[in-house]
Amino acid sequence: MLKNKTASIRTGMDERVFDILNILFLSFLGLFFLYPIVYVFSASLSKPLYVATGSVIFFPKGISLDSFFAAAKLPLLWRSYANTIFYTAAGTIVNMILTCSGAYVLSKSELKGRSFWVLVVVVTMWFDPGIIPRYLNFRDLHLLNTYSSVIIGFGVNTFNLIILKTFFESIPGSLEESARIDGANQWQILRKIYLPLSTPALVTVALFYAVSRWNGYFWMMMLVTDDKKAPLQVLLKKLIVQKEIPLEGVKILDLSTRYSQDTIIYAVIVISIIPVLIVYPIVQRFFKNGIMLGAVKG
Repeated sequence: MLKNKTASIRTGMDERVFDILNILFLSFLGLFFLYPIVYVFSASLSKPLYVATGSVIFFPKGISLDSFFAAAKLPLLWRSYANTIFYTAAGTIVNMILTCSGAYVLSKSELKGRSFWVLVVVVTMWFDPGIIPRYLNFRDLHLLNTYSSVIIGFGVNTFNLIILKTFFESIPGSLEESARIDGANQWQILRKIYLPLSTPALVTVALFYAVSRWNGYFWMMMLVTDDKKAPLQVLLKKLIVQKEIPLEGVKILDLSTRYSQDTIIYAVIVISIIPVLIVYPIVQRFFKNGIMLGAVKG
């Protein structure tokens, strides 16, 4: 009896020590990744002199919104913002339509040559054509500097397709058989059975696509050369690298300086990430509800 008690006490101590170390490690990791975001927010709200001298470490100093007012007047800022919203919304819709269709077809065991087609899809994860061949492909298809090049050109992500395919395969086949007896076709089966039961996977994949679209930068820069069609991330790159910001002759920083190149750039960064910070918690709420809906299968 005594040995069993001692063993249980030791096990409890080990678990508590592990929990404490785990919490400390994850807290440190969270702060490590959170600090750059906090610093950008603080720098965007601080006066340029404090930012330039390194006085801003965690909290803003000399709080001012002048950098945001100056950023709002930048040429093409709101046009780029609208382009990013359009690319994200339209692109995610196209992504989900193509991914759901492909995953549904590949999940069917009666598909002729199913193993071959699955292999063809998976091979694209192992062998990437490379930047130059992909760019030449867009050029030969006359898709350069068009909205469709970005929206349709990256319509399916193989990893997300495999996620949905695996989830579709976990749905009991008896539900589909019952629907077929009632006269349902493939479209009705997908829309009324598979999609409602796959809410957790759909929300997760849609979130992956939306974040990827919103943060898309490299191929946006390569394919879209017209500034009026460029997204916010490309504009932000030009601000950071080229620093083409009119500052009305302000060169010397002092306490009277309202904004600078750096504070305007920080303000644009904040403007670009605010929608994600607002939308993500909402999506997370629906994601949790989706898990509960998907966990109860009649």
